[in-house]
Amino acid sequence: MRILLAGFQHETNTFAASRADDAAFAHGGGFPPFSTGEAVRAAMGPAVNLPAAGFLAAAAAAGDSVTPILWCAACPSGFVARATYERIATAIVAGVRDGLAADPPAEALYLDLHGAMVAEHVPDGEGELLARIRAVTGPEFPIVVSLDLHGNISARFLELADAATAFRTYPHVDMAETGRRAHALLAARVARGAPFPRAWTRAPYMTPICWQSTDAEPARGLYARLATLEAAAGSGAAASVTMGFPAADIADCGALTWAYGATQAEADALAAALHGAVVAAEAEFTGPLHDAAGAVTEALRLNAAGHRPVVIADAQDNPGAGGSSDTTGLLRALVAAGAPDAILGLLHDPAAAAAAHAAGPGAVLRLALGGRAGLPGDMPFETEVTVEAVSDGRLRTSGPYFGVLDMDVGLAACLRIGGVRIAVASNIVQMADMEMFRFLGLEPVTSDIVVVKSAIHFRAHFAPVAAEVLTAVAPGAMMMRATDWAWKALPGWMRLMPGGPTADEARTAAE
Repeated sequence: MRILLAGFQHETNTFAASRADDAAFAHGGGFPPFSTGEAVRAAMGPAVNLPAAGFLAAAAAAGDSVTPILWCAACPSGFVARATYERIATAIVAGVRDGLAADPPAEALYLDLHGAMVAEHVPDGEGELLARIRAVTGPEFPIVVSLDLHGNISARFLELADAATAFRTYPHVDMAETGRRAHALLAARVARGAPFPRAWTRAPYMTPICWQSTDAEPARGLYARLATLEAAAGSGAAASVTMGFPAADIADCGALTWAYGATQAEADALAAALHGAVVAAEAEFTGPLHDAAGAVTEALRLNAAGHRPVVIADAQDNPGAGGSSDTTGLLRALVAAGAPDAILGLLHDPAAAAAAHAAGPGAVLRLALGGRAGLPGDMPFETEVTVEAVSDGRLRTSGPYFGVLDMDVGLAACLRIGGVRIAVASNIVQMADMEMFRFLGLEPVTSDIVVVKSAIHFRAHFAPVAAEVLTAVAPGAMMMRATDWAWKALPGWMRLMPGGPTADEARTAAE
């Protein structure tokens, strides 16, 4: 096949004040920087865990010819800036137009998207992009898409794409595998000569991301059920469940199941069975949450009983969900408790990193760390620190989430306050790989307490060595309880939490 490829990824937290602009997509937020043409292929090496990398590997094995248009991603944040969305979407549409006009012309398009993109002027970023592409290709041109497990997928999108497949793991260790699955779907779509019959249903509740891990119930059983139902439905069937990204005040926020089949009846039955499994799992999406002081107290108690390392997820300041990665709630709690051996990262503070570089290792500085995002309950932490190490911020990841990826977190430093060491960086990147500590001389495996600014993705690399994992709710932009936000666009019937109030009930209670 002669296939066009484009990637445009962003997970949008509409409650966050930040914006994803040209610079954010140029950097990549921990993933490869903005790339065009053959540079896309170079960025998607065989050990990179991204859908486009898996798709390219599968296409090469099949002898297909793939022409990359562009690929880009930005760290999750608030809205994608209007000018940035228009520039990237326009470039993708132009690349598709050029591919159709080539000799010989392209025969299909693969899109590596997220599913939860919201621009300042477009609430359905992926649906709008597909509509613009369809205006160029017409309805018959094969288009297949890979999506994140956290996509907020619209009916418009599913009607415009010939097929879409989403991640089935969280942490997302199967991103490359999803790209390979997308290639198989595209081959089946081309062989079929027509789009698949399809069906979809939205779940009636939203789930906090901290309880969506597919390494634990109920998500583990839910995705196992997906695989079983899909296999039983026959060779022409394919299905997906997206948990949704519960920080987007849009009409399409929430979990969705969809299915394709050889017949409409097959697609309907598969989608209905999956939806039933999602509804049945509602009450199980829960677990213990600790405030900052409580999390540190519990970690120290576990340490005293011989359990180490204890990993604390600073889940509400997760930059992988729009957090600023600079709140100081857990840092203050560690220092106040006199934690004798703790590490925390990555704290986004370019000024502190620059000051540490200027002073050098061994210097003692008075700094105001973090706390500059203006979030409720948070402020800079003014304290004396010792500079233990500095780095240019370039490292290579090794864990299952990022895969083997060259990463640039900007000027970085290890700062010490008593027994607490802080990995400070100049770029915002989710802490999801142990190398993001080790490049500054910090070793998570031998530390008593490890605080990570992440909600779930860190588990892929950290959980196998952790004696215990705790989830904390300190200040941040990504609430673990959707009832902590005020909702405007969410459908009134949607329950904000498993077993919780609907959006209409919450709005009435707030009046």
